[in-house]
Amino acid sequence: MADLERFILDGIPLARAMDLRIAAFDGDRLTMTAPLEPNINDKGCAFGGSLSSLMTIACWALVEARLRQRGDDCDVFVADSTVRYLAPVWDDLRAEASLAPGASWTPFFATLDARGRARADFTCVVPGADGKPLASLDARFVAKRRA
Repeated sequence: MADLERFILDGIPLARAMDLRIAAFDGDRLTMTAPLEPNINDKGCAFGGSLSSLMTIACWALVEARLRQRGDDCDVFVADSTVRYLAPVWDDLRAEASLAPGASWTPFFATLDARGRARADFTCVVPGADGKPLASLDARFVAKRRA
């Protein structure tokens, strides 16, 4: 994951400014973190744009990580997303990205192999101390083989 994290920090200036880090990846879930300090708003809690960016990049990184595991060279894009801000985030940021319920990597990779392009739905949450989400993102990502 160090290579992917370096790729993100080198290629996405916003990720560098936010001080994003990949904390964990188990093949199905990718956890990304960022300190609160560079992502703070005027109220002293996490800036909504930082939360949205963290969750979007975490989902993107999950797709990228799975593609890299297979040796696939693809461009990955977010096609659409919906963000919900449910409660203020007063601590360091943590986002947990995974496939959306009901989605599967099997048809994603079968379509990618057949057409050179595939899409899947993902979800990401910023968990609170009590386990309830403080923010969430539902998004569709597309992978397209590079020519």
